[in-house]
Amino acid sequence: MASFRPKYITFDCYGTLTNFQMAEAARDLYGSRLDEPRMQEFIKNFAAYRLDEIMGEWKPYADVVHNALERSCKRNRVAFSPDDATMVYERVPTWGPHADVPAGLAKVAKEIPLVILSNAMNAQIMSNVEKLGAPFHAVYTAEQAQAYKPRFKGFEYMLDMLGCGPEDILHCSSSFRYDLMSAHDLGIRNKVWVNRGHEPANPYYGYVEISDISGLPGVVGL
Repeated sequence: MASFRPKYITFDCYGTLTNFQMAEAARDLYGSRLDEPRMQEFIKNFAAYRLDEIMGEWKPYADVVHNALERSCKRNRVAFSPDDATMVYERVPTWGPHADVPAGLAKVAKEIPLVILSNAMNAQIMSNVEKLGAPFHAVYTAEQAQAYKPRFKGFEYMLDMLGCGPEDILHCSSSFRYDLMSAHDLGIRNKVWVNRGHEPANPYYGYVEISDISGLPGVVGL
């Protein structure tokens, strides 16, 4: 793929570029009430319920967080408070990038337009994007697309807005379940997996693996 120069490099934001801190928020809320094995189970459940909550029709991300947290509390026999869900949701815009992101993005942005497709609300995302330290050609949200990844509708919305096809982009994500599986099914051949330890490798989906964004310039020959 080193010789491939895409029209756009498209990115997942939370987890890939922005340091996604849902687990830390859950620890702050429930760490004093759960021992470590139960805390690990809660974090795993919370992640699974968030994915389940976005698979249907679009709804505000505050509802996704609220429902997923309430279901996790029920499953783990922990008292749930709506204020806890509000606290988690309101933390999202405060999150900054992984340490490797600003320099890696800045180098690529000089040559190729950068685009974000994020499972975010319009009111949340720009605070996170401003912390990434590089210019973006466009930022598209689930709210705009009225669908969350891994549903195809978000990717289709992004391609329509960019006026290009699957063959024209390089999509970069740390998640197979949210991004790279769907990208594969939609014919996006050029993909980068940022291995941040969130998920195991899955070579079937065809990608270049990098450990962090500092490896991205080399993928496109920069």
